[in-house]
Amino acid sequence: MDELENRIQRATKLFKSGYNCSQSVVAAFADMYGFTEEQALKMSASFGGGIGRMRETCGAACGMFILAGLEKGITEASDREGKAANYALVQELAAEFKKRNGSLICAELLGLKKKDPISTVPEERTELYYAKRPCAKMVEEAAKIWGDYLLSLKK
Repeated sequence: MDELENRIQRATKLFKSGYNCSQSVVAAFADMYGFTEEQALKMSASFGGGIGRMRETCGAACGMFILAGLEKGITEASDREGKAANYALVQELAAEFKKRNGSLICAELLGLKKKDPISTVPEERTELYYAKRPCAKMVEEAAKIWGDYLLSLKK
């Protein structure tokens, strides 16, 4: 099994062990950018559940966007060309995620209604939790999309 496939499986394994969707994607690739797993888990912790469990942008997609920043983010405030390149990458990743999954919005991916209340309390991770949610698949897809991007850099 190649390194990329290992990272995709690692992301899914992290999610199934209890980390949120964003943490799972970022932690699977963070060492490539000089971050420890602990740093990766902390930097991406707030994006799970559609950003702070508000059911907005999918946390797995947010994880990809964090990685995009690590890959192409600018460090000079005046680097407009660099900003544009980063935003173009984020938009490309978002379009691919939406194409594969139908939406970027957590609530839509989960099939939630607008009136469903937002809670800060994460659900207990049980077999039923995993059976009724597409989150593990979203994590896997986000990791695959990021992997495809990395492969495209080598061509």
